[in-house]
Amino acid sequence: MIVMGGIIGAGIFINPYVVARQVHTPVLILGVWIAGGVVAMLGAFVYAELASRRPAVGGQYAYLREAFHPAVGFLYGWVLLLVIQTGGMAAVTVTFARYFLELTSWHISERLLAVVTLVALTVINCLGVKLGSRMQSVLMVLKIAAIAGLIAAGLFAVRAPHPLLQPVLDRAPSFDLLTAIGAAMVPVLFAFGGWQTTNFIAEEIKEPRKNLSRALVLGVAGVIVLYVGVNFVCVRTLGPQALAETHVPATTVMRVAMGDAGARLIALGITISTLGFLSQSVLTAPRVYFAMARDGLFFRSVAKVTRHTHVPAVAIVLQSVWTIVVALSGRYEQILNYVVSMDFLFFGLTGASLFVFRRKEGAAGNGYRVPGHPLTTAIFVLICWIVVLNTIYKYPKNSLLGMAILLLGLPVYAFWAAKQNRGRSMQG
Repeated sequence: MIVMGGIIGAGIFINPYVVARQVHTPVLILGVWIAGGVVAMLGAFVYAELASRRPAVGGQYAYLREAFHPAVGFLYGWVLLLVIQTGGMAAVTVTFARYFLELTSWHISERLLAVVTLVALTVINCLGVKLGSRMQSVLMVLKIAAIAGLIAAGLFAVRAPHPLLQPVLDRAPSFDLLTAIGAAMVPVLFAFGGWQTTNFIAEEIKEPRKNLSRALVLGVAGVIVLYVGVNFVCVRTLGPQALAETHVPATTVMRVAMGDAGARLIALGITISTLGFLSQSVLTAPRVYFAMARDGLFFRSVAKVTRHTHVPAVAIVLQSVWTIVVALSGRYEQILNYVVSMDFLFFGLTGASLFVFRRKEGAAGNGYRVPGHPLTTAIFVLICWIVVLNTIYKYPKNSLLGMAILLLGLPVYAFWAAKQNRGRSMQG
């Protein structure tokens, strides 16, 4: 439930139209989503072996720290807090507030509701990992039910569906077609991102070497089935042209299938989906800041756990406070423009860390092993670098701003490392 909750947010309900604007036939649209699922599964394979080798709190932070240098791990935590996690959470929080207010017709501020929602989720997760994970499971079940309902409505309640096999291509194979497919992959890969966040809580999972690797593979496989199903009914119901023309494809499909009642139902589903994503984010990512603080590279208080609930409450509150600041500032949309480049930069580095561990330690013994390594791992790393280069090429200003925030982390790391060394010298 945590793996799937970290992936499924609002994107699958909206991004199908973005893909249809780039590639214009049913085969290409579905093919791009299947390709995105393959990339996500390759990533899940890599992270499953890393989880088996290093079932440590902080997940990706710990892998980068131990494979390369503590500075690399710190930079990941730095941009996770300032950009990747909180920017994404701010956008999703506001999306939740918009859909919730539309459903209820409450006359309150959108931003006020966003703040109240984040505060409530923060309190729940500070009361213990079991309570937080139970809430996540309930929301995830409801989220799956909403997506399954969308798929069922598109399959059984729509008459005269659009043909799926003709034409296969709308143009001759060319470089332009290849670049269009590449552009279509960006929102798909963004929608499939999030499997890695479960690794953040590895230390709090029973038998993580077995259960975490299993959860990653099964969770990503489940998301692939749901995502391809949603896009199948979108194309089948609307056709590529109408799909490209709507900004709310899930709502449009449900309105065609069930009228206004269907549109309200899917709005409720999107509200639940965004809330589930936020719950998962509050539960998992603060473990990275906790691990940084425990290593002496962040404020010492962030490494504290509460006596009764055994959760890093300060780290959870820190992330939520910064998310609220970003949401209230209205800058989250700009931040999201370079979330992808930062995310996939560190995805690629994390994939490369497996080569380092394999060289130093050999095969993982009885633990999980990536099928087809080193080829499959190399393909995953290469795709990550291509995504980064493509994002820099398409959005140079935003990408450079993201890189600037990343580089600003270097003097901050130097400060904490120097402070850590002084502390060791005094102890010595």
